[in-house]
Amino acid sequence: MKQIIDLRPVYHRLEERIRAHVILCWLALLLIRIVETQTGTTWTQARRELDRLHLGTFAGPTGTFQQVTALTRPQQAFLTKLEIPAPKQVVTLQPAPR
Repeated sequence: MKQIIDLRPVYHRLEERIRAHVILCWLALLLIRIVETQTGTTWTQARRELDRLHLGTFAGPTGTFQQVTALTRPQQAFLTKLEIPAPKQVVTLQPAPR
């Protein structure tokens, strides 16, 4: 029905957008392959483990700060194998205005 009634604009028919989409997909697959070969695990397992890493924003009477959850041993192992430095525990720190 979408082919017969052309009610909405279609932007993905432009050649440069199609090329950009293909390149982004290729880069994503390359990243997945690098993670799999460097860590020796599947992308699903690596993503599941690294998705447990969170950034929390906390506010109180003395100010606001952002803190990363503590790294688990599997997360540390992934970051070490990928040669990525571990994130800082406290990302930002803003004292309350006086």
